[in-house]
Amino acid sequence: MKKLAVLCLILCGCGVLTGPAWGDARPKGEKVFKATVDSDGVQRVEILGGGYFFTPNRIIVKVNVPVELKVRKEPGIVPHNIVVKAPEAGIDFDLSLSDEPKSVRFTPTRPGVYPFYCNKKLLFFESHREKGMEGALEVIE
Repeated sequence: MKKLAVLCLILCGCGVLTGPAWGDARPKGEKVFKATVDSDGVQRVEILGGGYFFTPNRIIVKVNVPVELKVRKEPGIVPHNIVVKAPEAGIDFDLSLSDEPKSVRFTPTRPGVYPFYCNKKLLFFESHREKGMEGALEVIE
């Protein structure tokens, strides 16, 4: 019985038992957030990650203006992170998510659209990114 419980936890944790037939709780559609510049000159964005989603999943920021992302995940045992690999634009981080908010700061130096995603994966199952846990950071003039 104990082995069955562990197997169910693993399968639920990687999404095998939590897809559409089991009640997928992932927010539907694109959730856009256009950052504004605070009085201290920083663009701030709060991001929530969870059951194979990020919200917002499209973030618009201005080039050459500091950005602070405050990121957390929904409570649960499934590990998540947020990754952006665009060193050519001054954006390069891999931050492990927890129930408590974590912050990352950067200043985007080049306009463009840069993907952010969770790169976690269990064994031979689809990665969290392949399950839809991705978004876009759009840097504009």
